[in-house]
Amino acid sequence: MGKIVLMMSVSVDGFFAGPDGELDWHLVDDEVHHHFNALLAPMGAFLDGRVSHELMADYWPTADQDPAAPATAAEFARIWRDMPKYVFSRTLDHADWNTTVVREVVPDDIRMLADQSGGDVAVGGAGLAASFFEHDLIDEIRLYVHPVVLGRGRPLFRPADRRHHLRLARTRTFGNGVVLLHYARPAG
Repeated sequence: MGKIVLMMSVSVDGFFAGPDGELDWHLVDDEVHHHFNALLAPMGAFLDGRVSHELMADYWPTADQDPAAPATAAEFARIWRDMPKYVFSRTLDHADWNTTVVREVVPDDIRMLADQSGGDVAVGGAGLAASFFEHDLIDEIRLYVHPVVLGRGRPLFRPADRRHHLRLARTRTFGNGVVLLHYARPAG
């Protein structure tokens, strides 16, 4: 049974992007990128909202063709291209790069996709994450807390009427100061 895993980078004050969508504060060096690649390569699929998918599709399809690209970036480009991807959008008619457009979050369909994917599935995008939380679909959260306080921006977690209790599965501190907080659903 595949798990549905939310993976997001956040600032210390809980923003996933700056007020205008800026991501230039993300500290993804070779150590962090190698970690991402090792974690994402065996995934069964990537599930993204439209904005996240378009950000990824603007860069990763050809990132490994840049001779200046670090080896970890070139490796991720191959992982991203080959991975089955599902983009949740009501406006996209078509998406390339091994991507299926999905119109609605239907919990039974998402669970079936996770179960049949051959691995865990990674969720990207704050809007999609909010919808998955609303339907109680998130099994694990991997927050990568970057050592920066943005002061304002786009918060990862939106106000909600429901609590989600978690247990800390592990932490990891990277050499550049990024800290992984890995949470899972409580046992039982």
